[in-house]
Amino acid sequence: MRRSLSFSIGAGMTGSLLVITLAGLVWTPFPPLQVDAQARFAGPSFSHLLGTDQLGRDVLSNIIAGARTTLLATLLATAIALAIGTVLGITAAASRRWLDDAIMSLATVFVAFPALLLALVIVAARGPSTVTVVLTVGIAAGASIAVVTRREAADILHSPFVTAARYSGSTTWAIIRTHVLRNLLTSLTVQATGAASIAIVAESTLSYLGLGAAPPTPSWGRMLASTQQYVLVHPLLVLWPALLISVAVVGTTLLGDGFRERHDPTLVL
Repeated sequence: MRRSLSFSIGAGMTGSLLVITLAGLVWTPFPPLQVDAQARFAGPSFSHLLGTDQLGRDVLSNIIAGARTTLLATLLATAIALAIGTVLGITAAASRRWLDDAIMSLATVFVAFPALLLALVIVAARGPSTVTVVLTVGIAAGASIAVVTRREAADILHSPFVTAARYSGSTTWAIIRTHVLRNLLTSLTVQATGAASIAIVAESTLSYLGLGAAPPTPSWGRMLASTQQYVLVHPLLVLWPALLISVAVVGTTLLGDGFRERHDPTLVL
C-alpha cells in the first residue's frame, strides 16, 4: 500500500478530514452559531482564518461543525450499506434457488433507482431528517453491494478449497466465516469506500435542498445553499464548503482505488 499513490493521497485526504471532525467534537475557534453583525463578510485574518459569512459567523467553525454532520451521516450510512449488502449477498449465494432469486430481485429493484433519487423521494415524503437520509442511502447502497457480493460469494462457494472443506465436515457457517468472509474482505472494503462517496454526495445534496439535517445544525450542503447568492461578491464563502465536499469524495474514492490496486491480482504488472 505504501507504493500505491492512490492509497497515499486518499489516506491523506480522508485522514485530514477525520482529524478535523474529531477536533470539532471538543473545540472550534468560535461557537458555530455565534452571530457578529460587525464582522459580516470579513476576509481571512488571524482572528477568522477563513473569514466570516453574511451573518458574521466564523466560517472555519462552521466548516468544522459541518464535518461532524456530514461525515457522521456518511459513516452510519456506509455501515448500514455494508451490513445489508454483506448479509443479503452471502445469504443469496448460499441459499436455494428460490430464495436467491427473491433476494436478487428485491436488490435489483433498489439498484434500478439511483441512491440520491431514492433518498430525495423518501425524504421529501417523510420530511427533513438526518436519520431518514442515513437509512435511505444505506439501503440503496446496500442493494448494490449485495448484488456484487452475491456474485463473488457464489464463485468462492464453488471453489475447490470450499468443496474440500465440505468433505472434511465443515459446516456452512464455518465455511462462510473461514473462507467466504476472508476472501470478500478486499471487495467489501472497496465497495464501502464507494458507498461512502455516494453518501457524502447524497447528504450534501439533500442538505443543500433543505431536506437534510434540521436547522440550525451546520452542514456543508446548507452552507452552500445559504452562500450561493453571494458567489459573485464573496466567492470564498462558496469555495470552502465545496472544496471540503470535493476532498471528501475524491479522498474516499482514491482510498478504495488504492486498496484495489494493492489486492487485485489482475492489476499486477
